[in-house]
Amino acid sequence: QVQLVESGGGLVQPGESLTLSCAASGSALNIFTMRWYHQAPGKQREFVASITSRGGTDYAGSVKGRFTVSRDDAKNTVYLQMNSLKPEDTAVYFCNALSIISGKDYWGQGTQVTVSS
Repeated sequence: QVQLVESGGGLVQPGESLTLSCAASGSALNIFTMRWYHQAPGKQREFVASITSRGGTDYAGSVKGRFTVSRDDAKNTVYLQMNSLKPEDTAVYFCNALSIISGKDYWGQGTQVTVSS
């Protein structure tokens, strides 16, 4: 069982930056592909970024070049650095851990990001 806790969300103006963190407990993070999703009001949850256990990354087209996902397995934490934020980035951001061994995945509770002037 893995517990995930996101933090770092908040209210920022367009063009500003935020860094989200996802702290994991209950299992070592190095057997998981870690993913970030977001869900805007009235919309489905959407993929944002992922990082494999070997450090390979992937991004949604809407955030490529602006967001960077990273991981620190020693701290059991994954990060999402978000630059040049836009109002359309406003959403609840969720962390997801996908086990490369069992295929089971786990979700955090989410953290709200609001981009508004």
